[in-house]
Amino acid sequence: MTTGRAAVGTRSAILAVGVAVLLIVLAICLPVWMELDVQVRSFPPLHAAWSPHVGWGTLPAIIIAALATASAFRLAGTIRWAALIAVVFGIGLVWLLSLALVDGPDGLGRILDHQYEYLRSARTITDIPAMLQEYVSRIPLDSVDNWPVHLAGHPPAAVLFFIGLVQLGLGSWLASGLVVIVLAASTPVAVLITLRRLGAESAARRAAPFLALGPVAIWQAVSADAMFGAVAAWGLCLLACAATASRSRTMVLWALCAGLLLGVCVMLSYGLPLLGILAIAILRLTRSWWPLPIATVAALAVVLGFAVNGFVWWQAYPVLVERYWAGIASRRPFSYWVWGNLAALAISAGPVVAASIAVVVRRMRRPFPAGGTRVVVVLTAAAALVILLADLSMMSKAEVERIWVPFVPWLLIGTALLPDRVRRPALGLQLITALIVQHLLLTGW
Repeated sequence: MTTGRAAVGTRSAILAVGVAVLLIVLAICLPVWMELDVQVRSFPPLHAAWSPHVGWGTLPAIIIAALATASAFRLAGTIRWAALIAVVFGIGLVWLLSLALVDGPDGLGRILDHQYEYLRSARTITDIPAMLQEYVSRIPLDSVDNWPVHLAGHPPAAVLFFIGLVQLGLGSWLASGLVVIVLAASTPVAVLITLRRLGAESAARRAAPFLALGPVAIWQAVSADAMFGAVAAWGLCLLACAATASRSRTMVLWALCAGLLLGVCVMLSYGLPLLGILAIAILRLTRSWWPLPIATVAALAVVLGFAVNGFVWWQAYPVLVERYWAGIASRRPFSYWVWGNLAALAISAGPVVAASIAVVVRRMRRPFPAGGTRVVVVLTAAAALVILLADLSMMSKAEVERIWVPFVPWLLIGTALLPDRVRRPALGLQLITALIVQHLLLTGW
């Protein structure tokens, strides 16, 4: 990169972060100035309440932030690949635990015991076939014994995951919370392996600190959406493995596994079929389309398996839409949330997510890149398209800091293109954002 291009790239990144911060300020202040009730808890655009506090995790989180800002990039660029994967998982896990413990021991998963969540229902469901048969009929708000909010808002694989934990003796909020945290810590590992399989190891190393450390950890520890994100990341990772496999038999095996995981994603959240955009992007990058029919058949087998047993996705979704609009969503003004959602994303993903997208857009204006840069550009652009479609669907008004957790790592891949001079301050900003939000607000997750 020439000096002139580096300077322009630096200005673009700084400007983008400035726009993100302005968006956040407006999203916080306008409801107050205009006396507009946007129908969330007391601190829009987040579903959060003002509650300054410190806790057990405060000191460890500050120490991690300081050490990471000082040495994360040097470490990521020099150690062996296997060591990098282990470090990313380990430091990500400690970061998740530290932020969660700012809220004390309850931060490790007490929220999972909330009446709106899955765990209470998971402990009481003893007949899974009967549950699947009646699942759709219990979605409407006016139905007899209707499902709690999160069960009604998601296909049944979400609660089945927690039923599985209960059956394994992990049904307490603490045990379930720790399982979710460990899965969440594996997400950046899956994204890094995907990048390497696509020929972008250098980019993976540059993006690794942003993937392992950031404010999104607040909502990964602990929400079911973090588990959704881990399943999604590993499904896409296995698809990349299939598309780059050197042997047909290996390709088929990876493609089948990828399809099964991505099919499970469809049954975890109604928004996760949008992962198809990222899946197509991966196959386009590799110019290998053979995994597509195999993965598609495997994914359809999951969806049809649920249908045969009583839960028909395409019948359930319209019923879910009716319940969505019968509830609080009808009172949440889209005129605010269409951009307030993006402000919430800029907090949960960190303001640097705007710089990630900006440098990618700027790179697309020149002759289309090759090699690792091409991988970064295509995947980040695909993730941005996913967010745009999710936002415009009007099915994600508020709480996207949690709902969009599965898409955040793919948006942050673009940080690999940040100019060297802004990488350390950018990571510092991400870490400071996480510390401020976790210590000043009670997010619930």
